[in-house]
Amino acid sequence: MASILSDDLTFEPPPAKKGEPPWNVALLFPAQGEWTEEAYFALDTNRLVELSDGCLEVLPMPLPWHQWVVRFLHGLLNDFVSDRKLGEAFFAPMPIRLWPGQIREPDVIFLSHERLKDYYKTPDGADLVMEIVSAGHEHRQRDLDVKRREYAQAGIAEYWIVDAETTQITVLALDGDTYREHGVFDPGDVATSALLSGFSVPVKDVFAVPRPAEEA
Repeated sequence: MASILSDDLTFEPPPAKKGEPPWNVALLFPAQGEWTEEAYFALDTNRLVELSDGCLEVLPMPLPWHQWVVRFLHGLLNDFVSDRKLGEAFFAPMPIRLWPGQIREPDVIFLSHERLKDYYKTPDGADLVMEIVSAGHEHRQRDLDVKRREYAQAGIAEYWIVDAETTQITVLALDGDTYREHGVFDPGDVATSALLSGFSVPVKDVFAVPRPAEEA
């Protein structure tokens, strides 16, 4: 813990009342904008947390439908790349380094053998990532806009955006330093990969998670 203690102890928050967070605990950690990779990796938490521009971003706790979709997509991707010995498919929580000081945790990740040199180090970038968009304006903006720019900047060849709100899968392929739309796929379509020739996903199956009315 010593490596992430804050040196700035001049601010004294008011004593926390019952039902409030223990504000004094925040003094044990760097201020937003001052987080380093060392401090980030020293965190001990069961929450998904990303590092962006020296700030921590705490992601929403996933709901069962989210994890169902992650499991389904990872299973298809893992079978495809394993059968062809193309590399490894992983799922969150597993941080990847986009560039020094910028750490993201995509929901589903493909790393080629050429990229995955050391199983005991945080990977630098990825070859393909998938994000299942969480509800809420801030989370949607992060997946639809912010991460689209960041993943392109990091040189990730393909980005799948899986949007339960629109029941669409958008597959983005890197073209220079930006993404172009390889395809926007609806429930009647089969989403395809530009990077992994032959990899495809029936969109309706992705969003076939059981609904409460079907659980009788």
